[in-house]
Amino acid sequence: MASEPGEVWLVVGLGNPGPSYAGHRHNVGYLVGAELAERMGSSFRAHKSGRADVVEGRLAPPGTDGPRVVLVRTRSYMNESGGPVKQLATFYKVPPERIVAVHDELDLPFDTMRVKLGGGDNGHNGLRSLRGSLGTGDFYRVRIGIGRPPGRQDVSDFVLSNYSAAERKLVPLQVSAAADAVESLLTDGLERTQARYNS
Repeated sequence: MASEPGEVWLVVGLGNPGPSYAGHRHNVGYLVGAELAERMGSSFRAHKSGRADVVEGRLAPPGTDGPRVVLVRTRSYMNESGGPVKQLATFYKVPPERIVAVHDELDLPFDTMRVKLGGGDNGHNGLRSLRGSLGTGDFYRVRIGIGRPPGRQDVSDFVLSNYSAAERKLVPLQVSAAADAVESLLTDGLERTQARYNS
């Protein structure tokens, strides 16, 4: 469903805080959040809760009146991101069905993406934490494919490692496409967005 006037959306880019995690596959949600903040002409600032950084504004092409959005980047680690998101959802009076989680997805090949509403956690600690704190999994997800680890590499080692040199060339395009998908979801709704972006 597309936005109604006056509705506020929370767009949560999942990741881990701090420079040592910045280039990891697990942090692609943070990268999309940064791209959306840039499009909104703003930068993340500490929320008074002290548990997250936010950007408040409208997400729309110049000259149009897009939906009201709060971009969220928690200051906690991925597996504890649900608490700060629940706190912000309460503060901004946003129900789960107007929350969008942007995250890495092992079960999608690198450079693919899916947008959906609800579903399981699929072993993703950030999604599990959100579900636990919100009491439901019925929020939107923009799932950015990172693929499976090569050979016998441990999954946690894989997601907490940097993209390969070849992948790094494509990551900016992937991030831009995911940001486009978030904009589309908020303005045009789920079905149209899935038709455009579910590669």
